[in-house]
Amino acid sequence: MRTNAAEVARVHDLTHDVRELDLRLISPATLDFQPGQFISFEIPIEGRPHPITRAYSIASPPSQRGLLTLVFNRVDHGPGSTFLFGLKPGDQVHFKGPAGNFRLSDDASRNLLFVATGTGIAPLRSMLHTLLPKGTPQVVSLLWGLRAQRDLYYQAELHELAARYPMFHSTVTLSRPDPGWTGPTGRVTALVQERVATVDNLAVYLCGNGGMIKDVTDFLRSKGLCPIYREKWYDEVHEEE
Repeated sequence: MRTNAAEVARVHDLTHDVRELDLRLISPATLDFQPGQFISFEIPIEGRPHPITRAYSIASPPSQRGLLTLVFNRVDHGPGSTFLFGLKPGDQVHFKGPAGNFRLSDDASRNLLFVATGTGIAPLRSMLHTLLPKGTPQVVSLLWGLRAQRDLYYQAELHELAARYPMFHSTVTLSRPDPGWTGPTGRVTALVQERVATVDNLAVYLCGNGGMIKDVTDFLRSKGLCPIYREKWYDEVHEEE
C-alpha cells in the first residue's frame, strides 16, 4: 500500500477530549475512498524496533476533495492519540490508505439505521454526508450514545441535516447526564431496543465499542434477519466485521 503525504490544515477541539483534524492532501492531491473507510499512521515507539500502526476513520465525505477530516479522542499514554494531539497546523504527515470494508452498501429498498458510541460517529458522518445529498427516499436514522453534556458535539450539524433532509432523524442519549438534560438517558443499546420494533425493511450500521456492537447485534438478530454492518473500536484501534 502506497504512502501518502498531507499537511495539517486545521486543528479544532470539539470537546474536552475530542479533536477534529483537517489534513490537506499533498501527494496525491486528491484521494478516492468510500465513506466508512480509514487511513493508517505508522508511529515510531522508543525502545521498539518497528513502528506501530494506528487506524482512524475518515469523517469527511469523498466530495470534500483534497481534504480529509479525522475525529478522535484523547487516550492517556496512547501512542496514536499522543501523536495526533501533538500535531499543529503546517505539520506534514504521512499515512497509508484508504482501506477497510466498512462502507455504504446498496440497500436502496431498506430504511437505514446508524448507531454509534463516542467517536464511532466518524465513519457514519462520512456516510451521512454522502447519502443524504443524493435525495434518498429511505428513512435514515442516527442513534448516538455519549456520556454527559460536555461530551456533546456535531449537534448543530445534525440539526441542520435534519432540517434540510426530512427523511433524516437523529437522537443522542447520554449515559451519565448532568442535571438539566432533557433528552434520552441511558446507553444507546436501550434506545435501539425502544425504537426498533421490527427489522423488516431495515439495514443497520454499527460503529463503537465492542459491548454495544454485541448487544445491539444480539437484539437485532432476535427480531429476525437484516443486513448489519459493523466496526468495533478498541480505544485507539478498530476492526471490521
